Amino acid sequence: MTLLGLHLFDAIVIVVYILAVLLIGKLFSHGVKGESDFFLGGRSLGKWFQFFLSFGNMTDPGQATTTASSVYRQGVGGAWLTLITLFLTPYYWFTNVWFRRVRLTTTAELFDDRFGCKFLATLYAVTTIMMAIVSIAGGNVVALKTLQPLMVKDPAIYSVVEQQRVNDYHEFTDLRKQRQMAPLPEEKTARYEVLKGYYDRGELQPFVTYLHPVTFYLISTVLVATFVMLGGLKASAVVDALQAVLVILISIVLIPFGLHKLGGPSGLHEKVPDVMLNLFGGGMRSEYTWHSIAALLFVQFVGIVGSQANMTIAGSAKNELAARLGAVTGGFSKRFVTIAWCYCGLIALALFGPGLSDPDQAWGLLTRSLLPVGLIGVMIIGILGGKLALLGAQSVVLSGLVVKNLYEPLFPGKSTKHYMVVARLTVPAVLGAGVAVGLYLNSVIALLKFAIVLLVIWGVPITLIFIWRRLTETAVRVQVVSTIVLVAVIPWIVPSIPALARSETLTAMTRERVVVVQAHASAEDVAAGRAAKEGETITRQQRMEPISIYFEEGVGHLDPKDLSSPKTGRGLFFVEVYLVGLLGFDVEGFSAAQILTTRYMVDALFPIFVLIVVSLLTRPTEKTRLDRFYVRLKTPVGATLEEDAVAVEAGYANPTCYDHLKLFPRSNWEFTKWNRQDFLGFLGCCGLVGGILLFFKAVLLIGS
Repeated sequence: MTLLGLHLFDAIVIVVYILAVLLIGKLFSHGVKGESDFFLGGRSLGKWFQFFLSFGNMTDPGQATTTASSVYRQGVGGAWLTLITLFLTPYYWFTNVWFRRVRLTTTAELFDDRFGCKFLATLYAVTTIMMAIVSIAGGNVVALKTLQPLMVKDPAIYSVVEQQRVNDYHEFTDLRKQRQMAPLPEEKTARYEVLKGYYDRGELQPFVTYLHPVTFYLISTVLVATFVMLGGLKASAVVDALQAVLVILISIVLIPFGLHKLGGPSGLHEKVPDVMLNLFGGGMRSEYTWHSIAALLFVQFVGIVGSQANMTIAGSAKNELAARLGAVTGGFSKRFVTIAWCYCGLIALALFGPGLSDPDQAWGLLTRSLLPVGLIGVMIIGILGGKLALLGAQSVVLSGLVVKNLYEPLFPGKSTKHYMVVARLTVPAVLGAGVAVGLYLNSVIALLKFAIVLLVIWGVPITLIFIWRRLTETAVRVQVVSTIVLVAVIPWIVPSIPALARSETLTAMTRERVVVVQAHASAEDVAAGRAAKEGETITRQQRMEPISIYFEEGVGHLDPKDLSSPKTGRGLFFVEVYLVGLLGFDVEGFSAAQILTTRYMVDALFPIFVLIVVSLLTRPTEKTRLDRFYVRLKTPVGATLEEDAVAVEAGYANPTCYDHLKLFPRSNWEFTKWNRQDFLGFLGCCGLVGGILLFFKAVLLIGS
């Protein structure tokens, strides 16, 4: 017996999980007495809660879909989109201490405290809410695309239109294989272009699903909103603990079933080209080479502290060690499950070949084709629960920004109960906005890349706030506004203006090229006389289709049926690549990796340049305010809230008491000398980074 394409037993597993989550929210609702309990868990969370919050914040199961999709498209190199933060984990050993020692509730308050500027605090709150809505949209899209292949119609009940769409999908994948080997005849080329238009829009699928975006988004959003409005941050931490177990389970459960179907690791290597197992790229089509990975690491390094979640998670820690251990253990745990996600992407490539119209659905297709009844239900609650845990924590963060930095300054003096009502009502509002953005941007990879770029808007000034005394309020204002225009406003506006989206200049494509690749011979190669047996290494030419230079989701005809209709760009506009082209660079000769490198390097360097130059040209912040800020930043957190308050007041009375710890005395740089805990923690983290990379490489070599 089935219900909307699911076996009844799987449906029961889902219902039981939903009821359990709502019960957790109800139980913890009695412990939420005020804003500190709701937003920061009373600053009482120890190492385990910190681990679960960090792990849950970093490791939502939606990233399993993202990573598997990226690896399916571009080989192992695609894992860097999520694995790159491995190199940042030693950095967390210090940043979480910074966020705990400032002793604030929201990151927006950091700007008010450092500069005495309400405007920057308000601007941070507004823009961060907008950026987090994009992240919420990503969670929605990921969950939808993962679950859609699990809730499919029986082909026997397809309508005529639905059957034609499935037939068109299979015709397109066949034509694409032919085109990669040799130019198509004229009549087939025309048909290919028509089908490619539908394919690029995501309208061709190998199945028909019951799960439609609007219905799924609304139902799941109501569930998340209800849970968070009841229990706040502590309830999110408890669900994160449950979710951690589910994440580990769903990350590894597909692997044994997939390898069994392929005939073991050796069967995987026979069906996946060697170039796709390269950690630094998967051929000419890959976006991930050493230089693009370095650019990705750079933009993550300068932007990672821009997230409000840093203040929420570290600020809720009982002490500094809990904040540190929670961040790094959560981070390293994520890297291991990321490797499992990557391996699942390779299994999808081996099982389905490179012809999926929507690689974002690879995880769902693996689940449907490999797992038995019961485990499919577990997979669904793992994905759905990940969405709930991630969006739950994010909505608590956003409600804190709205109440503390937008609503309370406008309506001061209200009761705690009044502000708590506003905080709870904010949750469904921001989740609803995430639904709207998810309906507009339908690619999980595009959403993830966009979210990474958005972090630099505030990540760069926040980094400098902690380490550079000379940073000025004016510089931050100029940098934030100009960076928002560069990385957010222009990329959204250009595609919405027909004259620009359809212009001949902006719809330009890279030049098509033919590359020679080494590959394992298939049955088709043997039949065509290109090899003596299957699995034999052969050399073949492969035609690399042109890609859009300036648009995230490519360029296609306005009407896919009419090849004479104007071409138009879709998705976000790459303003960074356009600017580099104006400088005379041959952007039409760029590879996908060079386009990505250009975007990230410009996005990271531009705000750094603006902040330093404008700061040096403008008046510095008042010395008394700076002294109070930096002495508090250097004052270790006390064992109790009362002892901590006494230590902070002592620092205010003698703001130079920690100057002997400065690495560069009598300078504006506030780097401090490391103590034993700093050294041991940093070196241990670096050792684990190397160990995980070696483990990843060893996993890829199994069966080769």
